[in-house]
Amino acid sequence: MDLVIRDARVIDGTATPSYRADVAVRDGRIAEIHPEHSPGPRPTAPRTLDADGLALSPGFIDMHAHSDLALLRDPDHSAKAAQGVTLEVLGQDGLSYAPVDERTLAEVRRSISGWNGDGSDIDFDWRTVGEYLDRLDRNFDGQGIAVNAAYLVPQGTVRMYAVGWDDRPATDAELTRMKQLVAQSMAEGAVGMSSGLTYTPGMYADDAELTELCRVVAEHGGYYCPHHRSYGAGALEAYEEMVQLTRSAGCPLHLAHATMNFGVNKDRAPELLTLLDRALDTGADISLDTYPYTPGCTTLVAMLPSWASEGGPESILSRLADNATAERIRHDVEVVGSDGCHGVPIEWDAIEISGVSVPGLGDFVGRTVAESARLRGEAPWVTARRVLQDDRLGTTILQHVGHEENVRQIMRHRVHTGGSDGILQGDKPHPRAYGTFPQYLGRYTRELGILTLEECVAHLTSRPAARLRLADRGLVREGYRADLVLFDPETVAAGSTFDEPRTLPVGIPHVLIDGRFVIEDGKRTQVLAGRSVRSTDAPTR
Repeated sequence: MDLVIRDARVIDGTATPSYRADVAVRDGRIAEIHPEHSPGPRPTAPRTLDADGLALSPGFIDMHAHSDLALLRDPDHSAKAAQGVTLEVLGQDGLSYAPVDERTLAEVRRSISGWNGDGSDIDFDWRTVGEYLDRLDRNFDGQGIAVNAAYLVPQGTVRMYAVGWDDRPATDAELTRMKQLVAQSMAEGAVGMSSGLTYTPGMYADDAELTELCRVVAEHGGYYCPHHRSYGAGALEAYEEMVQLTRSAGCPLHLAHATMNFGVNKDRAPELLTLLDRALDTGADISLDTYPYTPGCTTLVAMLPSWASEGGPESILSRLADNATAERIRHDVEVVGSDGCHGVPIEWDAIEISGVSVPGLGDFVGRTVAESARLRGEAPWVTARRVLQDDRLGTTILQHVGHEENVRQIMRHRVHTGGSDGILQGDKPHPRAYGTFPQYLGRYTRELGILTLEECVAHLTSRPAARLRLADRGLVREGYRADLVLFDPETVAAGSTFDEPRTLPVGIPHVLIDGRFVIEDGKRTQVLAGRSVRSTDAPTR
């Protein structure tokens, strides 16, 4: 044995009662589990870690992450490693950096600079999904990355590549090209496909187009992960649309950040859960993820109507520069309720600017648009328009539109998993980026009792591993990879707050990936044990 973790409270990921045991690690895998009072000698190793008082669980899997560039630029990546995250799922919301050609890469870098920065510090030496995953593996002089990463092929990027930014149905030739790109990406290791159906150009795809792409995903054993068409007005209809679409395509469905937001959806979580239960009971393959907070986080430009975004970033800026067109945008956003804002008229006092790309705009950060407008003596739209133009669309926001009771009810559901949706960019990011997993363990499990500790761990480990079809992760079981977290159930808590969002959690002293300590005694080591986790690693159906 290389390591023995002695006298741990093992919470194995199955949701069954915990037990006390020694857990031995050899060659990156769990080699022996010796429960307390078992016959035979206890395992020994050159190194023994006394885990008395600590819980030992599988590593946490972040089912919705935006670390696509962060993993390449930051060897530390404590934002996730310190939470006990040992695997992130990238390529979310239909927009990421593979597959691309030169034009598409430039466009996607512009369109999601608010999520990941403009990438000027990154050598984009890949074009395909396989090349991106290879880059993860050989990053930092071949050492790898901070935590493991899986990838969803982003449908919006695929449409950008094959169709462009036009709001129209794809031609037969364009649809064929998109199907080829998805098939190639899946064959190269993507675990599924994501969409951002309130983001352009992905939202321009109709159901027939999405169904055809989902059939390709299903043929390769993957799942579909949509940010669907509305989390506000029409949210339930949008959920139903995704359920029916994937059932028609024969494709498993994983609902991204499955929330019910805005005033129109207060106390309506039971309606969503009934919809899902009805589908599950008739054979649908569905899972979902949520973060344990009420505000959302996205970009300010995402609030605009889709017609204003047609043609891409430069076209948006041209429309904002034209007074008559800008007035049409304002009317859609403030009066009608744009599709970018989920069909709900925007409430500027709920839109807090969390990050800007241009340093000179820093005074807007931490204030709502309405507050900044009052300080400037102007209408909120005037302020928002000014920020969008001056920041070249790179502004991130917090959107305070959620409901606590909806959050609590959805996290109890039988197919729920955890996902941070953590955007690491900006001066004042959402605290979920640094706090999602200890927030589940501390606030929602220990303090509020929404879940038992064993249930909570299963939500964060074995359930996502099952969705990803990972044969040797997500459980504390002999032969499984030693991706492990040791935490104190009595003290674990998120340190991040809305005022101090980059504060690391407490009560998680040790995190191992492949049996190597990435967090030891509460401190980040220099170990880079993360690698790409590809669909070909999973068992075939």
